Amino acid sequence: MIILGIDPGLALMGYGVIEFDRGRYRPLTYGVISTAARAPMPQRLRTIYTGLKELISIYKPDDIAFEELFFYHNVTTGIAVAQARGAALVASAEYTENLYEYTPMQIKQAITGWGRAEKPQMQNMVKLLLKMDEIVRPDDAADALAVAITHANCLHAKEMYKIK
Repeated sequence: MIILGIDPGLALMGYGVIEFDRGRYRPLTYGVISTAARAPMPQRLRTIYTGLKELISIYKPDDIAFEELFFYHNVTTGIAVAQARGAALVASAEYTENLYEYTPMQIKQAITGWGRAEKPQMQNMVKLLLKMDEIVRPDDAADALAVAITHANCLHAKEMYKIK
């Protein structure tokens, strides 16, 4: 099974594609779709949309999993990130209805066993689980791989996490 994990963001949208087979993970690709801070919002959203469509056309994921947005400090930033997530959702929904989402706490729990794990602990576990030589950079790509791993771990109950 091919799983695309997405860590929503406007400046940097993290992505990670893994293959999951009989309990084993294999990273296929990871990185970020970046947008220019000074570019108009429609252009930034188009960059995310087209970048994700290209990624989907190359890897043809069976399922696409998103990290759910969680903002409580800066509402303005939250709205911009929500718009970016919307562009990513549209690109994904044009390809498949197999769209899922997990909260940051669920992802931390699935990766480290503790829902309040810190970023370095998460990065180290992603490195270990994927048998990588180095910690994945940038952080957004590591987070997206964590989303994909979380989804792989939840396949038995994935309908609970389907985006409705």
